[in-house]
Amino acid sequence: MGKITKNNPFGGMKNRSESGGEVMKYKLEWEYKTKGIDPILFSSDSLDGEHALQAGEELEKSGRAGEISFIDEIGTSWTLKEMRKLLEEVEEEPHDLTVYFDGGFDNYNHKAGLGTIIYFKQGKKKYRLRANEVFDELETNNEAEYAALYFALTILEEMGVRNMTCDIKGDSQVVLKQLEGEWPCYEEKLNRWLDRIENKIKELGLYPKYNPVGRKENKEADKLATQALQGKMINSKMQIL
Repeated sequence: MGKITKNNPFGGMKNRSESGGEVMKYKLEWEYKTKGIDPILFSSDSLDGEHALQAGEELEKSGRAGEISFIDEIGTSWTLKEMRKLLEEVEEEPHDLTVYFDGGFDNYNHKAGLGTIIYFKQGKKKYRLRANEVFDELETNNEAEYAALYFALTILEEMGVRNMTCDIKGDSQVVLKQLEGEWPCYEEKLNRWLDRIENKIKELGLYPKYNPVGRKENKEADKLATQALQGKMINSKMQIL
């Protein structure tokens, strides 16, 4: 039996999961059956996948619940059987993703340093991936910030990440607010980067949550970008105990 899939509003097919920087949430909907009146439809608060499944199984055991559905954050509906299979699959994939990115630019050499930190779970273990890259075809620091996020997305692609929620953090409000559509982008070069990023997000089936942070919280990614400009290339993965 292959992976469970659902129609993906971002294009193609999608298997939704409880992964991402913030755990994917689900609402339970079920019919309550009692004598003499029509079934009553109930709905729960948003729950993480594990607790939603537990509640659904207990409702099923009660014998008083009719059809039980799990509705995720983008409106996809899952049956109890599909939910069990979904959570089994997600344990084996990289999930609970939090991505930090930062870009630096050397005006003298016209080189950009790109840095990313990716925190994720796989099975029951937690990991941190650190990577950087140097790029010499950019002209401004803003371009470097966009390129850094695109670089982070290519790392997720190499990890095999697909169809996940993803918490994306950086200290460039320009990049994150423009991706959210809150701020307009008038520069043609930056618009091209926006298109590349949005196309990659769609290609990977990501459900991004953009969270601007201060430079202090983003210091690891900033350090990687600086090290790239200094010629110190890093690509490492370590388990977090």
